[in-house]
Amino acid sequence: MTLTNQYLPDIVFHPATTLNEKLEEMGMSRKEFALRTGKPEKTIIAVLKEESSLTPEMAILFENVTQIPAQFWINKQARYNEYIARKKHEEVIAKASEWAKQFPYAEMAKYNWVVFTRDAEEKTINLLSYFGVASHSAWEKLYVETELKVAAYTSLKQSHQPHAISAWLRQGELQAKQIEAPVFDVKKLKGNIPAMRQLMVEQPVNFFEQLQELCLQAGVILLFTPKLPKVPLSGSTRWLNNTPLIQLTARYKKNDSFWFTFFHELGHIILHGKKYISLENVDFAAADPEKEEEAHQFAVSHTFTNEQEQEVLQYKNITEQDIIDYAKKFNTHPAMIIGRLQHDGYIHFSVGRQFMEPIDLNPVAQN
Repeated sequence: MTLTNQYLPDIVFHPATTLNEKLEEMGMSRKEFALRTGKPEKTIIAVLKEESSLTPEMAILFENVTQIPAQFWINKQARYNEYIARKKHEEVIAKASEWAKQFPYAEMAKYNWVVFTRDAEEKTINLLSYFGVASHSAWEKLYVETELKVAAYTSLKQSHQPHAISAWLRQGELQAKQIEAPVFDVKKLKGNIPAMRQLMVEQPVNFFEQLQELCLQAGVILLFTPKLPKVPLSGSTRWLNNTPLIQLTARYKKNDSFWFTFFHELGHIILHGKKYISLENVDFAAADPEKEEEAHQFAVSHTFTNEQEQEVLQYKNITEQDIIDYAKKFNTHPAMIIGRLQHDGYIHFSVGRQFMEPIDLNPVAQN
């Protein structure tokens, strides 16, 4: 939700201004006023010097002495309190202006994450609202210092683009809030892997929707969130409360990369529990090389195993038909074989392109 600026008067006076004027009009001293209201003189002086607020109890007492309705004093104090609060908030916004410049705001607006504007102050206000924080220092504590010790957050202090990464992660949180997931069931998730692999093999037009449904059946939320400029993220896994979330960018727009990333993230959920957060292709403080390797091997085992790769490599002159035949034999997609052989340096990246199928999960967002 994005908030628009509200009207703020140039100045709003403390109710003490009116009270001082009224006492002068009545020719009444502070001491006498204190006696008549039954309040200690020091309390009355503190209000008259604008060092203290006028309480509803005081307003009722003042009504009897000044003949001005209590609601007048209550409203006067409330308007002043709001005025001071908004003035302080203006200062917060001004201090956050440099922080706001670090975000790829135009791209975020393109994806309708925030409202488009060229005004620097509006951008700052919109970004604070987007993250659900009152100040940029609160954002720092959540995404850089990670003072909130929950599984949904990890320190981005070591990353090169913490602002853009945090914006992408936040969008995943907002998307996930729109989805109601059943209780996580790891047995059901493992049982759905063969159907997931079949989607990889067949690559139907609506494969992503079907994949989301298979994940959701097991209590896992699967999301696509468009990538942001200068952020090499291909995917992330984390838990929002008790629900695991896989968030993907489809960064390379090819089916071999998509499926390997998906199974890598799935591996984190099955193998590493709630506390581990995965950010693929990004340096961050909590990254665990051992866990990343375990997730890598999980993806290998469900796309094109090491043993299958060695079997293919027995033949030096592999034809396109060989790739198709091996894919059928291993129940995988030819692109998974080509992609692995390219990645491991056995063939050039220009070889086997015809087996790669494009992945474009959000044509509008990716244009």
